[in-house]
Amino acid sequence: MWLPDSFGYSAAWPQLARLAGARYFLTQKLSWNQTNVFPHSTFLWEGIDGTRILTHFPPVATYNAELSPEELARASRGDTVHGRGTRSLVPFGYGDGGGGPTHEMLERAARQRDLEGSPRVEVASPATFFREVEEEQAELPVWSGELYLELHRGTFTSQARLKRANRRCEHLLREAELWWTAVLVAGLGEYPDADLDSCWKTLLLQQFHDILPGSSIAWVNDDAAAAYAGLEEHLEELVGTALSLLTGPGDDAVACNAGPFALSGVPALGAAPLAAPAPGPGVTIGPGDTPGSLVLDNGLVRLGLVAAGLLASVRDLVEDRELVAPGCRANLLQLHRDLPNRWGAWDVDAFYRRSVVDLDACDAVEVVEDGPAQVVVEVRRSFGARGASRAVQRVRLRALERRVELETEVDWQEDEKLLKLAFPVDVRAEWTSAEIQYGHVRRPLHVNTSWDAARFEVVMHRFVHLGEDGYGVALASDSTYGYDATRTTRPDGGTTTTVRLSLVRGPRFPDPRADHGHHRFGVMLAPGATTRGAVAEGYRANLPLRVVTGRSGVAPVVAVDDGGRGAVVVEAVKAADDRSGAVVVRLYEALGGRVRALLTPGFPAVSAARADLLERPLAGGELARDDQGGFALELRPFEVVTVVLRRPPA
Repeated sequence: MWLPDSFGYSAAWPQLARLAGARYFLTQKLSWNQTNVFPHSTFLWEGIDGTRILTHFPPVATYNAELSPEELARASRGDTVHGRGTRSLVPFGYGDGGGGPTHEMLERAARQRDLEGSPRVEVASPATFFREVEEEQAELPVWSGELYLELHRGTFTSQARLKRANRRCEHLLREAELWWTAVLVAGLGEYPDADLDSCWKTLLLQQFHDILPGSSIAWVNDDAAAAYAGLEEHLEELVGTALSLLTGPGDDAVACNAGPFALSGVPALGAAPLAAPAPGPGVTIGPGDTPGSLVLDNGLVRLGLVAAGLLASVRDLVEDRELVAPGCRANLLQLHRDLPNRWGAWDVDAFYRRSVVDLDACDAVEVVEDGPAQVVVEVRRSFGARGASRAVQRVRLRALERRVELETEVDWQEDEKLLKLAFPVDVRAEWTSAEIQYGHVRRPLHVNTSWDAARFEVVMHRFVHLGEDGYGVALASDSTYGYDATRTTRPDGGTTTTVRLSLVRGPRFPDPRADHGHHRFGVMLAPGATTRGAVAEGYRANLPLRVVTGRSGVAPVVAVDDGGRGAVVVEAVKAADDRSGAVVVRLYEALGGRVRALLTPGFPAVSAARADLLERPLAGGELARDDQGGFALELRPFEVVTVVLRRPPA
């Protein structure tokens, strides 16, 4: 999963720099000045699984230092480790793209190596810095949880087209690795190591810190879009070839499920003949109580659409509960002026909320599909100057599914505007839970402190979940990252909690035509969802069933049984990087609790052992096998586990 540095500086970036062999300067501090809100520049950062990483925020407050006396003085004034440590990092170099030091910078370093009145400068590696910090600072403070950067919130949304392409290619790579691993263990072909390695490098190159955040110039964005398009096409070919080998020649419809949860009777990480619809009530559609309104009902969810095509009601028939807050409309597009004070593509400033237009008028509402299996209502809107921008919203309700599928297509021709998609729900939530890599983070909905108020725009990956005791709601997206969440108390004493997804922006700098053109956003609204349900909806939105023609299904490469909790999620199945023919499975605990699970390979495996993220074996990592050929695992909350399954020699 991806999270670029402009989305919030990673607390671990100095450690990553150390691994990359980057060169930095170490400076000795001369004064104490406790100016930071969190009064420590060197500390231990604790992640959601309890892991702690030695972390340093350079008090020089730039990653483009030129080693000037002014910068060193600023670093000294801003340092907060006096009395515990004597040094900090000063990242330096020409530009922020890895340009390296100039002769002038190196000359300044030499002159200030031991200059009276100035911090002493030493050229050294980050590895040296961290080793010396560990030696001289025995007890470090701990920061637990998210390190939220109060800046550059616009990067969650800018260049939405590239973000969608990145999301799609990430999941296509997952599919390609899974299905080619299945080909490998079935003896039907060779695993395309070099090809997949090249694909990963192409994808990761586009995750450069200005490309994916959307803060590059137009030429770069055009190149990235072309690279994504070529990569997506190639990955589709790779996936298609693997599935053709696995399902064999034939004309039967085969449903392939690359996700970690069973879907419509198709096992996780496997494929099965496409089954006929299960018996049960279909979807009905009829007129509502007011002119032009519609009611959609599948026996699990009942939707009420007003004449303008907005959701006035989403009733969970299982719990007999209304989701949409009284007097509100859901699936509502809202248009804001978006004029950040300084950085166009980088920033969204809080005052954007003062100007908002509800796009509650429509050009047409049409039922484009009306059958027992599903009903689709299409709503067309125009907005902006002279109606130059257009939106098509489709509301889809399927039979036997307790979810609403919402698709929004936008032809965006706006500058310096922000388009949001709002869902006001009748739930008193204390926080939202948003997916991050291998887990989720909770963010409070109150604004008790300036820190709380600063989180007026935050980031998620595939889902955001909110709830009160006994009831929850999930929104899962196939492409969006930015969102905001607020709550208000109504006159009736109830609470309205509103989650709004950020769809598209129109900054003029540095790309004057940023985001102009066609966009598509898919969202799933899941009434009554638990956190486990939110995780499943996130995968479903991004890894829907793929239907191909063939002769037979495909047994799952691996299966995980955690007693029905659905807490252990398989994130990746691939061939080992050492090209030994071993199979690597990466899984994680997704709900924040301890769990025991059984990992069962769908192929002969002589052993299984834990490894690190680089697939190196861990001491004592061998896993015990049960009588049925499964391997026992115990996972801590949010723990990420990599297992290497060794196959018999060929």
